[in-house]
Amino acid sequence: MDLELPSEHDPRRLEVRAWLSANPAPTGRELAEAGLVAPHWPAPWGLDADPIHQLIIDDELRRADVRRPDNMIGIGWAGPTLVHAGTGEQKERYLFPLLAGEEIWCQLFSEPEAGSDLASLGTRAVRDGDEWVVNGSKIWNSNAQHSQFGILIARTDPDAAKHQGISYFICPMDAPGVEVRPVREMTGIALFNEVFFTDVRLSADALVGEVNRGWGLAKVTLGNERVSLSGGGALWGMGPDAFALLQIVRERGGCADPVMRQRLAELYIEAEVLRLIRLRTVSAAIKGAPPGPEASIRKLLADEHGQKIMGLAKDLAGADAMLTDVGPLGAPVDLWHFGYMFARALTIGGGTTEVQRNILAERVLGLPHDLDGAEGRSWAESRRVAP
Repeated sequence: MDLELPSEHDPRRLEVRAWLSANPAPTGRELAEAGLVAPHWPAPWGLDADPIHQLIIDDELRRADVRRPDNMIGIGWAGPTLVHAGTGEQKERYLFPLLAGEEIWCQLFSEPEAGSDLASLGTRAVRDGDEWVVNGSKIWNSNAQHSQFGILIARTDPDAAKHQGISYFICPMDAPGVEVRPVREMTGIALFNEVFFTDVRLSADALVGEVNRGWGLAKVTLGNERVSLSGGGALWGMGPDAFALLQIVRERGGCADPVMRQRLAELYIEAEVLRLIRLRTVSAAIKGAPPGPEASIRKLLADEHGQKIMGLAKDLAGADAMLTDVGPLGAPVDLWHFGYMFARALTIGGGTTEVQRNILAERVLGLPHDLDGAEGRSWAESRRVAP
């Protein structure tokens, strides 16, 4: 695989530059209508861009210091699911405002008793004429307090098998009966929330896909979530990343400690491996294939990698690491202290590390699924060493 981007004279690069020259300070809506927010999406929302074309666009936007709208859950998770299974009316109503960042989205999946075992969810949606009545609660809902819409899964057939009888909905966050309670974290902010539903009425057109077939759509969303959460940067796509830390070390004359140098080298190698895996996941997305095991592989590696970045940054800071306003080697703190605290959550959010390892064990390595038929115990339990 040729990992070098095309030359400065590539027609695709020149086309993006010409558009940016004519639109030097584009709005989110202008970027969305030009197909530059999610260029790998099909027209009219994207450009059907192949992986190289997408990377060219990323490179040119970065050079022009143009940022895409900030709507991670909407653009990264909800949007691809609507493209995959939404009706024509749903796509027309939601996709451009979502891409433009005009309407922020959240995800309403996890529950207090159904996190890693998401299919055990208890939130119910009952059909009442032309509406669905929703009761239950969700938790760990990022930015729900700032969102206009949420993607919601709820049980619509309580008598169906565990992974059946679940439906997928679009939920307006200002609907009567929706209550959002922020959850303050040890970082000092309230990124996550609890959301409670009390006789919330959703119209029939809020249903995405078929009734009782929402688990398949939830897996599409979760696959895209794991790709999004393993994006560049140590904090699920937010800066800083390994290269930012390495640049700080270079600017301050390098590092003489051999152990620290080895850790820095390992960090660089991991960052490059993750970059190459990202090319594979982008390629799959462009070809229309759902994120496969690579999504779990990259999330698993990226989350632990993010924790290593932040841990090494604190170690490089020495005694200054006890302060909240000093970063590695005396650099301005930026997100370093916040990142160190936040990084503890990386191996939990979006599917725990243990869940990702189970997915890889079953789908990549072909290890037995769930029960050991001979003894009626789980595969893991049957191999657990007795105390």
